Amino acid sequence: MRNAMTISFPPELAKQQDVAVKKNGKSRSRFIQDAVRNQLFREQIESARRIGVPAARRAGWYTDEDIFKAVS
Repeated sequence: MRNAMTISFPPELAKQQDVAVKKNGKSRSRFIQDAVRNQLFREQIESARRIGVPAARRAGWYTDEDIFKAVS
């Protein structure tokens, strides 16, 4: 089931969206869906970092090489 939403943009942002939509060959709806998915993904990654980085530091992991050595 789909939920319809109405959103508004300032004129300049609407123009930029129109350009991007044409450039990428997407519908406005698909463009916004992708933007929301990307933002949600970024928020999930940031949430994982807030948990993971302190845990890694406690384990003495500061670089990718530190982790590689620990799991090799």
